[in-house]
This record gives sequence, structure tokens and C-alpha cells, in this order.
Amino acid sequence: MLMKRLLSLTKPVHNGNRLWNTGVNLNGPDCVSKPSQLGPVYSMAWKRYLSMGIHHPSFDESQKPVTVSLYQIKKTIKASSSSGGESVEGATCVQTFCPVCHTVPGAEAEKGPLAEPCPRIYINKTTGNFTCSSCQYLGRWEQIEKFFLPYNRSPKSVQEIRKLRDAFLEIKKEQEGGTVSLPVNAVALDAESAKTVLIQLQLDEHIIPETLVTLKARWNSESNELVIPLVDVEDRVVGFKTLRRSDCAGEITERTIPDANLSGIIYLRCPSGTGAKAKDQSQTNAILVLTVLDLLALGSVKLNATAVCLPHGLKNLPQQCLPALERFQRLTLWFNYDTAGWDTARHYAKKLDERRCLFVRPTDQHPTPYQALGQKEGLELRAILAKAQTILHQSITTFRTLRQDVLSDLQNIDKVQGVKWQRYPSLNKLLKGHRKGELTVLTGPTGCGKTTFMSDYSLDLAQQGVSTLWGSFEIRNTRLAATLLRQMLGRPLSDNLIEFERCADEFERLPIYFMTFHGQQPIKLVMEAIEHAQYVHDINHVIIDNLQFMMGVLDEGKHLDRYWKQDAIIGSFRSFATRRNCHVTLVIHPRKERDTDELTTSSIFGGAKASQEADNVLIIQDKRLTSVRGKKYLQVAKNRYSGDLGIMPLDFDKASLSYAQRKKQKEGSDDTTTEPGDAHGVIL
Repeated sequence: MLMKRLLSLTKPVHNGNRLWNTGVNLNGPDCVSKPSQLGPVYSMAWKRYLSMGIHHPSFDESQKPVTVSLYQIKKTIKASSSSGGESVEGATCVQTFCPVCHTVPGAEAEKGPLAEPCPRIYINKTTGNFTCSSCQYLGRWEQIEKFFLPYNRSPKSVQEIRKLRDAFLEIKKEQEGGTVSLPVNAVALDAESAKTVLIQLQLDEHIIPETLVTLKARWNSESNELVIPLVDVEDRVVGFKTLRRSDCAGEITERTIPDANLSGIIYLRCPSGTGAKAKDQSQTNAILVLTVLDLLALGSVKLNATAVCLPHGLKNLPQQCLPALERFQRLTLWFNYDTAGWDTARHYAKKLDERRCLFVRPTDQHPTPYQALGQKEGLELRAILAKAQTILHQSITTFRTLRQDVLSDLQNIDKVQGVKWQRYPSLNKLLKGHRKGELTVLTGPTGCGKTTFMSDYSLDLAQQGVSTLWGSFEIRNTRLAATLLRQMLGRPLSDNLIEFERCADEFERLPIYFMTFHGQQPIKLVMEAIEHAQYVHDINHVIIDNLQFMMGVLDEGKHLDRYWKQDAIIGSFRSFATRRNCHVTLVIHPRKERDTDELTTSSIFGGAKASQEADNVLIIQDKRLTSVRGKKYLQVAKNRYSGDLGIMPLDFDKASLSYAQRKKQKEGSDDTTTEPGDAHGVIL
């Protein structure tokens, strides 16, 4: 009865809050006090529910999109006495007082919620996840919504909320990770030692040594590393970056610790002229860069802005970082002058609110700040920054707007072609590469190995940093993960169990996420999960295996034509791929045809929309059962980018479950050579 009363206080809308595989209803009477009082099963379920946001980000954030609206969040806060009904809506987050940390339910009536400083929480407007500025806890809106008590609550309900708060604090305390400490051997720099460090790292002479002092940088003489702390919204050190010059290549290498999900960034206020106006601009305008070198370059020029270095570069932008950027009204994204940097800048802008974002277009005339600072021509950083442009109406453009994009594509043709496959060099010659924003359709006879090929195909890309979201509706995720592990190891894991831990640790570091859907699913639910995962994890490649499982046989759609329904689903994925600049691969079964006939683009099940909307159509042709000398091969039947069509032989290796093309040795020779048909395929 306790949780029923709590639900009646805030009237939340909770759908699907029953814990998976436990039968425990989080809105039921079992979750009322400390976990130790709930019994072993319920205590485990309650802890699992509260810890999902931290320990299981791939399952939690991408599989269960936020269901509460921004209006509901603001309405709950406004009616609450815990926060005084006050909230501030920013570009990406809603800020309000934390109703849990250092706040006892009912005590605000005695001294008021604003009597003394109170920790704040930042609620993401897109995902609904919140971050507490005091304890740095990352959780869901449903977890903290109960603590926003309305003014007209009963004394009994206050006591019940206090018990629930104690349980919540106990769970948070167990999950709090240790703070990241700077290396013990790293010594703080002053002006003189900063000059020595710049000389030792052989950095550009235009960099001002005082910038290192401002950043509170440290020097580790044992490892010859420059250590720069990353701070969160409360100016606490939550990680650090290291800079060192490698001994072999002589290049500057940068490393972030921890290497994932950091909430910290590096601030550096650029020098400016005197006057109140310059001071105000530096507090409201920020320039976002990817590396510490670019940050130091900006810090050496008078720009009337604050330079900000993001923690993970092009890899991703964790939503925990967004609160630290809320105070800026204008953000200029100055990334690498290549297509990858440009694509990432546009994607990050959607997270940061496009209305306040400007871009430095990637061309030879607009290099990164550090490169511009070191060029002999002495490119003026202020002049480049003045050319930053904003995105206007998305439906109308002119060649003047496209001109720099066209120039950038021509100057970076190799990167425009996309990520190259390591396992399938033939595809590089036919498709040129794996590009964002495209739609690929894969088809083939039943049992020909479409899923096995696609898992090997996606693993190749994931090992090169392409964030992948797998939607396997035919086979379960455990079996799919086992296949991927075996393909990565190159031999059966059942015969090499001693290598499982090492292989599993290596695989866990890959940017691969799985949707938990299995069997028939409605397209709306699937698209919500994909949209959410793409926002949270910066997904670049979505795989749907296969499309027919989303057509379903629900009563509400039994009167709809199956071809029309399939066209609508394909239209949804085509729109998502273009709008989110994400590559989507759809596995579609063909129509039932005679085994002796070769499959064509017209063999794809459904209407013509699948082949029309697709940028690439791949067909697995299997002639082994119809001909003595029959072969299995992959046919590129459509290639919208370059127009090259052809075939790639598929030789299956049962030990590794892989079709990867391997180099073969000539008889009597130690040199490894590659047969033309295996390495290059056949271009038609």
C-alpha cells in the first residue's frame, strides 16, 4: 500500500516498470524501505533497478526510451514543495534542486527549500535521465520523481517517503565509484617549469606557457607526460588527459582517463581585451575542440570566448557532459577538417541544441586551431572563427551554402568513401567503403548464411570504431554474441575456454550494442529504441535482422496490405538514416523462387520500394545445391555511390564461422600472395 500512496502523490505514468525476469513490480508494495528489509529476491531486484543507469548503460538507455514528456517533468517539479516549484530550463537540461541529497522530506516546511545552498540535479530533456551535482549519480526520471512531494501531502506519506529515501541513499552509496586521482608523481607547473615542458614536448612556440598554469596542469617526469585535469559542472576533478611525445613515431599522443562516460571537460578562458563586454562574451561564448593541443592554441589568442576540450573526441559525447555546457549561449564547434569531423560536429550539434551551435567548415583553409597556429602562412585564428556558420532552414539551401561542403568532399575523397573493410577487401573495390547516412539491403535464400555474414561484416567495422546497434529478431543475443566472439577469436571458444576471459574483455570494449527484442515487434517500439540508442551511444550502424519480423500479424493491422505495411517500415528506416546520418542495414528474405533461378533486385520480398530506397543492394547467391561446381558469392546488385557492380566469392571457414578473405601462399614460396578472385572480386 505504501508505493500506491506514493504513486497517488505525484500521479506518474509508469509503463513497463516491472523488472525483467523477476516478477517484481517497482510500483508495488514490495519496494518500500531499505533493500535489506525486502528479502533477498526483492532486494536484488530493487538494487538492479536503481543501478541500471550506471552499470548497464547499453541495456538500459538504448532499450528503454524515455516515456515521460518534458511537460510532465516540469509539471511535477512545479507542484513540488521539495524544490519550491522552481526549475530552470536550459538548452539540453532542466535544472532544479535535488529532492534527495541533503534534503529530508518534510524538513523544507520548517526552513524552506531555499534557506541554504542545495545540490542541483540536471534532467536531460531528451532521455529523461538525471545527474546529481552533489553525488554525480546518473539515473532515470522514474527513480527520483517520487521524491518531488506536492504541497498537499499527508504526514503519513512523508514518513513513507523518508523510508524510501533511506533505501535510495543506501543504494547510491553502494554504487558511488572512487574519485579519480591525479598521478602522484605529477607536479604542478609554474610559469618557468611550463616553458620547460613546452620545449620538452616540442610544441609550437606560439603557445603561451601561462595557459598550462591556468589549466592547473601537472608534469610527470617519470613518464614524461603532461597531465591536465577534467572537471565537472561543480568544478570537481573527475578525470584527466595525458599528453606525451611517443618515442618511436615522434608524434604527440593524447589519452583520456577514464576512457568512457566521463562527465568532465577542460575549460580555458581565452585572453581578451579589457572591458565588461569582453568579459560577458567569454562567459557566454564557447569554442568546442577535440584535443588539448587545439585548446592550447586557442588559449594563446585573444578571442573573447572560453575554449572547451571535450573528453572523448570524435568517439562520443556523453550526456553527463551536457550540464557543464549549459551556461553557454553560443557554441562554436571547431573539429578536424575532414568529413568525419564534420559529420560528428553536426551530430553533436543535435545533442547540444542546434539553435545555439555554429560550425567551422572543414576545408584546407580552415584547419584545426593547432595546425593553423603552426602554419608558416600564419593563418589568423580570429578570421577563421569569424567564418563559422550556423545551420538555417533544413529544407532550403543554395550552392553558396554547399560550396564549402563540396570542396571538403573533394579534398577528403578517401574519407568521404567511408570506412574500409579489413576482412573483405573486395567490397572496398566495389562499394568503396561503409558510409554514414546510407541504407543497405541484404537478401539471400533461406539458410545461405545471411546472419553469419552480417555479424562478420559488422564486427569488421566495429573493430575500426564504428558504433553498431544489433537488432536480431531471429536468434537470441547470447547466440549472436557467441558467434561474434568466435569470429573475433578465429577459432571455437568451446575448445579454448582458457581464452574466454581475455577475448570477452576485448569484445566488451568494442562499441557494439544489442536490442533485446526477439520475434514479432511493432515498428514504433523498435524505432523509439533505435532513436534513443543513437542519441545516447552515438550509433553509426544499425542492423535489422530481419525486416519481416516487424510486419507482424497484430489485430490492429490485419486489414492493412502487407506490401503497404512493408513500404511504410522501409520509409521509416530511410528517413532515420538520412535524418540521423546513420547507416542502416536491413536483412530481407526474398520471394520464393525456383532454386535454379538467380536472385535479382526484383526478388526482394514486397514491392519495389526496398530496392528503390536502398543505396546498396547485396544478394547472397548460393549455387552449391543446384550445380556440381556451384559456388556461393556475394553480388553487389546496386551501388548508388560509385555505380560499380560485381561479385565477391564467399568461402566459409567453419572453425571461425567467417567468410573473411584470406591470403594464400604459392607452392614452393614463402611469400603470401592473394588470388585475384579472392582479393578483388569481379567487377561487372
